[in-house]
Amino acid sequence: MPHPVVVLVSGTGSNLQALIDAAADPLYGVQVVAVGADRDGILGLERAERHCIPTFVCRVADHPDRSAWDAALATEIAAHEPDLVVSAGFMKILGERVLAAHTVVNTHPALLPAFPGAHAVADALAYGVRVTGCTAHLVDSGVDTGPILAQVAVPVEDGDTEESLHERIKSVERPMLVDVVGRLARHGHTLTDRKVTIP
Repeated sequence: MPHPVVVLVSGTGSNLQALIDAAADPLYGVQVVAVGADRDGILGLERAERHCIPTFVCRVADHPDRSAWDAALATEIAAHEPDLVVSAGFMKILGERVLAAHTVVNTHPALLPAFPGAHAVADALAYGVRVTGCTAHLVDSGVDTGPILAQVAVPVEDGDTEESLHERIKSVERPMLVDVVGRLARHGHTLTDRKVTIP
């Protein structure tokens, strides 16, 4: 039986699509059982619907505070009984209810702990680094501070713009995420201090 995974999105869902494509191979061992979003009308939800994957929307504005939103999101996710939750371009900080109940994986377009936050690619360019990349990590209560699962380096080229650099990062981010999610779902992990081991 494939391992159930819930994917959270806020935008176009290109990482979601990579996971859906990978899951078409039975040997991958993962099934995307639901896609959640923090807003309506986004391409990520359309991608899920095209593949007949159930979707849900949990908007912060529909709840009295972030704690109530977190509880509602946790309930929505739990309804699909996932082995793993993937934050794939989900632009909200997850709260303690979600994190206490699920192992959550996120990707970030920089080599953490360098350049956390929402402007990682622009920040790396502005700093003048010659190498950046992407990181898959477990999500904790901080902003891009969770234990690292995998990293891939991407050279910064002369004349790079934020857009050109981000596109090259995305091209290695997608296969990295697919690999990490598959291994985590199939084999689980152990965490010692900050070091993650996937059997």
